[in-house]
Parts: sequence; C-alpha cells; structure tokens
Amino acid sequence: MSTLGTQQAPLDPARQEAFAGEVVDVLNKAALALLTSVGHQCGLFDTLAALPPSTSADIAKAADLDERYVREWLGGMVVGGFVEYEPERQTYSLPPEHAASLTTAAGPDNLAGMMPYIALMGEVEQQVVRCFRDGGGVPYSAYPRFQALQAEETARVYDLALVGTIVPLVPGLEERLRAGIDVLDVGTGQGHAPLVLARAFPASRFHGLDQSEAGIETARTEAARAGLTNLRYMLADAAEITGEYDLVTAFDVIHDLARPVETMAAIARALRDGGTFLMGDIAASSKLEGNIGHPFGPALYGFSVFYCMTTSLSTGGAGLGTVWGQETALRMLKEAGFEDIDIKSVEGDPINAYYIATKS
Repeated sequence: MSTLGTQQAPLDPARQEAFAGEVVDVLNKAALALLTSVGHQCGLFDTLAALPPSTSADIAKAADLDERYVREWLGGMVVGGFVEYEPERQTYSLPPEHAASLTTAAGPDNLAGMMPYIALMGEVEQQVVRCFRDGGGVPYSAYPRFQALQAEETARVYDLALVGTIVPLVPGLEERLRAGIDVLDVGTGQGHAPLVLARAFPASRFHGLDQSEAGIETARTEAARAGLTNLRYMLADAAEITGEYDLVTAFDVIHDLARPVETMAAIARALRDGGTFLMGDIAASSKLEGNIGHPFGPALYGFSVFYCMTTSLSTGGAGLGTVWGQETALRMLKEAGFEDIDIKSVEGDPINAYYIATKS
C-alpha cells in the first residue's frame, strides 16, 4: 500500500498563525486594490490632493460624485491607511507623500492607475476557472477595456520618457530619427507610442501595426486630431509584416502574442541592414526561482494567468506567459538572426527591460 502523503512535518502553531495573518492581509489588500481603482477612475485622489482637510460632502461636491458612495469609499481608504481622518471635524485629507503614488500629477509613479487591471481580472475570473478545468483560453474579445487601460498606462510612461529617456538607450538613434528614417511599431494598440515619436521627429515616417480593429480606429482618430502627416496605422497580423524599416519597436507585446517566434522572424526580415529592433518587455526571469523576491512577482503571474497566457492560448498560440523572461527573450532574438543584443533598464521603471537588437 502506498504511503504517499501520509507523512507530514509537525505543524508549527506560530508559523501557522503568521501565515493566516498574511492571508487576511491579502484579502484586505485585494479589497483596497478595488477601492483604489474606483478612486482613480472617479478622480477622487486628484480631488483630495487639491483640497484642504474636508468633509465627505465637500469632497463629493468637488468631485461631482454621490456623497454616500464617497463617504463609504473614504472609510475604506482611512482604515486602509491611504487617507487620514480627523474625527472631531469629520474631515479627510490625502498626505502629499501618498499623493505622490496616487494622483495624475505623479505621472509614471501613479500606482493607482495600475489597479483597474485587478478589476479587469475579476471580470473574467469564471472564464479562467473554466480554462483550468477544460484547457484553452479566454479570448481577447472578453477584455473590451484592456486596450484603453493599457493606453492610459503606457501614456504615463511614453509622454514623459519615450523621447528623452528610452530613445537615447539606442546609440545614435535620436540623430537618425531627426534625419529621417522608416519606423514600425508592432502591436501598437491604440497607437500612442508612434504618435509621441511622430510628433517629436517630423522628418521620420512612422507606422503602427495591430490586429485590433478598435485599436487601429482609435489610433487613426488620434493621429488625425494631432494633424500628423508622418504617421500611418495598419490592421495586420504581427507575424506577417510587409515593407522595410530602419527601426522596429515593440513595447510590452511580444510575450502576449500567439506566434512570437514567427513575429520575431518577421521583424528581422523587415529590418534593413544595420536596422534596430527596440523591444520593451517584462523585466523578469524565465525561471521561477529567478522571480522569487521580484517586487512585482505575484502581479506578473496574476496578469499572466488572467490575460497574457490565456489570450494567447485561446487562439492555439504559444501561451508564453511568465515563461517569457530574459533567458527566453535572448534565445528567441538569437534564433531570429539577431547577434548584437544589448539589455538596458530605465530608472523608475522596474517592470520593463529594453532589448536593443541590431541586424547585421
């Protein structure tokens, strides 16, 4: 008779109690994440940052929101340690040290802007549970808000850092862009990255490619509104790139794709000799043990289960998820024909690494 599972280490009561406390903390922090998401979307953190200590009625009026909901939300923010409360006057205030991580003015440091992803994951939870039992994946169409959320998130980074910080990571690229080159952004979504670049480098010609009709339509509308004549968007599969380019960019997209290997090969073919592939993607390891202690480790695996991996698997794709990491990225770049590869990071961006691959 098998004895598998019959021998267990003795239970340590102190360790059990400590872990139970950690789980309770997870529950409380999950609720805080959703409350923070609501506060971000309703502009409550910006409102609080602009007000002196105020009552819930004053805060609701300033934000043009329902007072009863605002008061209950404020209660959660107070007991969660986000907002300070003065009981005698019944006033609430947002410390400037907290506003530095929660308001629009914080730019890329606005962590509240990440919290709507938690709510997004909750919207597809039952579909993900089904996939655990039956396999397959949750289709991209199940995430109607995803592109808008990603556009908001990336805009916070690109508006501040794309031209002045990320482009200079590639030696000589700024000068080439000013002189005039052909650029393609793969998996462009709503097209904000090439829009920022097209505005900054009018002599260059920019193209954005995505297979989302809604994303491309939004991108074209924004380009027309900006009056940019050096920017075009294409509805196409990233693995079937046409044309020749001096620079190809892909920001936070390769690990999501159904056919990442084919896309890498297509990018290599589309680059002219001496051309550059600039890829921003997850700064993590392909090995589980390499991600223990990662400051965003649980979030990365959560995002993978609830979006990155499952949307790829829904089309019969590779489903890389967190298998993607520096080791896998380097291997795939080399297999695509890139030999000269450099990896750089940007201060204040702990989530992404930037790969600079040159076509010889």
